[in-house]
Amino acid sequence: MDSELKEEIPVHEEFILCGGAETQVLKCGPWTDLFCDQSVKRPKLLIFIIPGNPGFSAFYVPFAKALYSLTNRRFPVWIISHAGHALAPKDKKILKTSEDSNAQEIKDIYGLNGQIEHKLAFLRTHVPKDMKLVLIGHSIGSYFTLQMLKRVPDLPVIRAFLLCPTIERMSESPNGRIATPLLCWFRYVLYATGYLLFKPCPEKMKSFLIRRGLQLMNLENEFSPLNLLEPFCLANAAYLGGQEMMEVVKRDDEAIKKHLCKLTFYYSTIDRWCPKEYYEDIKKDFPEGDIRLCEKNIPHAFIIHFNQEMADMIADSLKDDLSKM
Repeated sequence: MDSELKEEIPVHEEFILCGGAETQVLKCGPWTDLFCDQSVKRPKLLIFIIPGNPGFSAFYVPFAKALYSLTNRRFPVWIISHAGHALAPKDKKILKTSEDSNAQEIKDIYGLNGQIEHKLAFLRTHVPKDMKLVLIGHSIGSYFTLQMLKRVPDLPVIRAFLLCPTIERMSESPNGRIATPLLCWFRYVLYATGYLLFKPCPEKMKSFLIRRGLQLMNLENEFSPLNLLEPFCLANAAYLGGQEMMEVVKRDDEAIKKHLCKLTFYYSTIDRWCPKEYYEDIKKDFPEGDIRLCEKNIPHAFIIHFNQEMADMIADSLKDDLSKM
């Protein structure tokens, strides 16, 4: 896709209070308020992206832009951060809705269960009930997506894409065998190291380090992901990761069976979080499902260099559904 075309796509950044936690929402397209925005015609559908862990939504902007363009700019594409994975800059206002102000804070919002409730709380307070949804979950975001469908079966979801889905046996995966002792047994060592290294670090130094890192990886990012080096956010990512290793064990076949007609699973052949064996098992158990194995060597972290390829796959899969909208 032409780089100039990408730049023309508007992306609006908001920080909101959701379930008691600061949350970054990046909104691709001209729609910023689906309830009150009178400046443009309200769309009939929202494409909603739920990141992996860490849930830094800024890294998903190129993917969202590609998807927005491929769907002919007809529908908003929104990305939500995980609770506790984003802090608003000091000069940025945190928006509140009357519904969220009156809502109870979500218990253990930075943990696995709390993050699921966090996404449901956002949809309740920021998206009209009659608006159709396409959910896109990446990595642990796939687990959240599946559990959201299970907890609120009447959610108006027409399709859900589970990309590199970590929905089972996480601690048994090649990466999980390395991550489990770090996140579960040495978590507090990680916390202390993060605070000692980054808490005294000036914002300008953090910004320089992140810019330099993005340059070395040949990545562009219009929203500076300063939270990458924020000890509070790193600690919450590690806390969530520890719960993932302990609790994401058995595949929820009941939820998959109930919502199979809406689901598209997309596995990578080079994924050390959900290896090919996991694809073969679920394909055998649900032969009628839309369960795909990538043939393009797209890695688990597709948002680094394979945004266009993943957006192409999703847009192509949505053609029939979106033509009816």
